[in-house]
Amino acid sequence: MKHHYKKLIILGIITVVIVGYFKFDLGQYFNFAYLKSRQIDFQQFYLQHTLGTIGAYFLAYVVMAALSLPGAAIMTLAAGSVFGVLTGTVVVSFASTIGATLAFMVSRYLFRDAIEKKFSGNLRSINAGIEREGAFYLFTLRLIPVFPFFVINLVLGLTKMKALTFYLTSQIGMLAGTLVYVNAGTQLAKLESPSGILSPAILGSFVLLGIFPLIAKKIITIIKSRKYLRRYKKPSGYDYNVVVIGAGSGGLVSAYIAAAVKAKVALVEKNKMGGDCLNTGCVPSKAFIRSAKMLHYAQRAKDWGFNATSVEFDFAQVMERVQKVIRTVEPHDSVERYTDLGVEVFEGAAKIIDPYRVEVKGNILTTRNIIIAAGAGPFIPDIPGIEQVGPLTSDTVWGLRKLPRRLVIVGGGPIGSELAQSFARFGSTVTQVEAYNCVLSREDDDVSELICEQFASEGIKVLKNHRVTEFKTESSNKIVICEHQGKAVRIECDEILLALGRRANVSGYGLEDLEIHLRPNKTIETDEFLRTNYPNIYAVGDVTGPYQFTHFAAHQAWYASVNALFSPFKKFKADYRVIPWTTFTDPEVARVGLNEKEAQNQGVDYEVTKYGFDELDRAIADEETKGFIKVLTVPGKDKILGVTIAGPHAGDIIIEYITAMKYNIGLNKILGTIHVYPTIGEANKAAAGVWKKAHAPESILKLVKKFHAWRR
Repeated sequence: MKHHYKKLIILGIITVVIVGYFKFDLGQYFNFAYLKSRQIDFQQFYLQHTLGTIGAYFLAYVVMAALSLPGAAIMTLAAGSVFGVLTGTVVVSFASTIGATLAFMVSRYLFRDAIEKKFSGNLRSINAGIEREGAFYLFTLRLIPVFPFFVINLVLGLTKMKALTFYLTSQIGMLAGTLVYVNAGTQLAKLESPSGILSPAILGSFVLLGIFPLIAKKIITIIKSRKYLRRYKKPSGYDYNVVVIGAGSGGLVSAYIAAAVKAKVALVEKNKMGGDCLNTGCVPSKAFIRSAKMLHYAQRAKDWGFNATSVEFDFAQVMERVQKVIRTVEPHDSVERYTDLGVEVFEGAAKIIDPYRVEVKGNILTTRNIIIAAGAGPFIPDIPGIEQVGPLTSDTVWGLRKLPRRLVIVGGGPIGSELAQSFARFGSTVTQVEAYNCVLSREDDDVSELICEQFASEGIKVLKNHRVTEFKTESSNKIVICEHQGKAVRIECDEILLALGRRANVSGYGLEDLEIHLRPNKTIETDEFLRTNYPNIYAVGDVTGPYQFTHFAAHQAWYASVNALFSPFKKFKADYRVIPWTTFTDPEVARVGLNEKEAQNQGVDYEVTKYGFDELDRAIADEETKGFIKVLTVPGKDKILGVTIAGPHAGDIIIEYITAMKYNIGLNKILGTIHVYPTIGEANKAAAGVWKKAHAPESILKLVKKFHAWRR
């Protein structure tokens, strides 16, 4: 409250000063005619009281600039007229910059919190841009003195630009304009009006001066990118418009789009068409999860009114079914299908010789552009004894034909959690080791707790805050040694499965020789158009990130292929505003946008609306009542900031929220949309109803109550 009163006091003082300025017509002393009529008097006073005049002038200028009062141009002319070019420029430069910085800081203190609260979503992207290039754009604006500087001061105060950055950039950027005005002040006697200072030629010069940094930046970017190309001989013609390396999701979509717009495209794959998703990732894991879920349904027979049921299964047959599913999906990603689409498919390892040439089995393919979609592989940590135990990974686990009696899964992320639950349902004694204090650590605590409770009910032992330090073998047992609260914990098992994330494939096909830039996390560095440091080499999917999802790779592929084929005539910045994902545990966990953890870390204000599946008719009928929908909205508004769904069919029903966020549809519109009864999807409307009830206009409802009473 005290903070609030301080703001009111400051705002009151500023208001009084500004009102006083106009009330007492102080502007009459800051006009061109008055300055010209008193020029000689000011010069004589300055000669008699040099330091006092400079001090008083400096203070007055700072106040005027800080309060954005009119008259700064006249004050600058006065500096040239009275102090001369050198002294005048120094005094005005510092006074104007200090005043502008004060205005910047006052705007920040008085208004930023309120603006951030109301427009948090909009400001996130603005602040991200300010952090990257705010100083550069401030500098270009400062070079143009005809631009209203007070607007710049006030608006940038609402962003997260550092005050020191604002001050130094303004000091340098305003120097050119200050010098022109101060110099004009030395010729005051010859000027008929302020308009004489800025002739069309001078105005044009300032505009060019302001635009120059932007042009220079563009030229530098082009020069930087082209310098890599200059090292290599450009072919006189090309075999292909684009060569795509990798036939996973990102590569397949890139090739598909290129072929669809009649470009000549080559697709190179050294292993299997379809990449990780088809062969070792999404498809086999979901087939495996489905079989495990069916078995779990049988184990829950009493929930649906059956006395008992039993299912006999052969684990080897279950794993063969997984392979059958892969073979069924395989034609969608096959060489034959893509050949029919007009893509030339090369089976073999690719080697990027230079930005224009890719070698495959001794064949040199010349191309205008290259799209790298090389994917990622399981991360194998350097832990003592790891080679002895021969751990499984998400790539190799599908080769199992015998169910492990005791299985240790290292990692509590999505892959580890999905496989932990599925193996437990088949009868393995599963221990999941997690270094953090929860599984699914990217999700909110209530989500993690829900999954942990479910795992405990299914007999899965989750060891939180346990860090693996060593692997051993003893006779036929594999041993996992963990550190927990300073003590060693020993776990015996038959198999170990590592699920510690995936590492981008960035070696073995020429990136090192070309010096293609990598990020600190060893993914390929790309710009907003998905270009590497070579302007004609692009990267998509797991090899560049920032997300490692099949659908995200496909999303990036559209931008990379279109930009590669139509740049420089037309190109598109990749849009990462609404990225959803699902973890296929039971219950499923689906998310889009912010969750509470992220909102708090980013300082975003939010309201939470929560609806439990135990209130939904269809979930009750299906005996699938575990979980909830949690919607984050802008305080007092129905604008959606993010949604987390932990519950049945979460990955399916979150699509409504993805669409809503993509096209700025609020909860009121979802509430006003008919949903089929009884369905799980109806939970979305119910959640919107919870929000509406919490935001019912009480004052209006009281009036309506009186209205109805009157009518009775």
